[in-house]
Amino acid sequence: MVRKKFSKKEIFIGISCTLFALLILSLYVWHQTESVNLGYDSAELEYRVLQLEKEVEELETVKSSLLTLDRVEDIARDKLKLSEPEEEQIVYKDIEKRH
Repeated sequence: MVRKKFSKKEIFIGISCTLFALLILSLYVWHQTESVNLGYDSAELEYRVLQLEKEVEELETVKSSLLTLDRVEDIARDKLKLSEPEEEQIVYKDIEKRH
């Protein structure tokens, strides 16, 4: 049985094609891995956005409850010791309408 010998050129071409195929496969696997990681990151960020939106809604509710007129008036009267102005303390100013 006679074995065919490959020339250096044929060996170089075979190794080059094999390395090129391995490079392409490695890049494909890397790309797929990065795509999956980006998907996980995206889902995590979307969840975080939903959490923050919920927190904003809760804070808006707290804000509106803190700024009710009754509460502000109670703080003005009790903590700041403010009272309604006397009639002589009120100054009226004529405002002309400009056209």
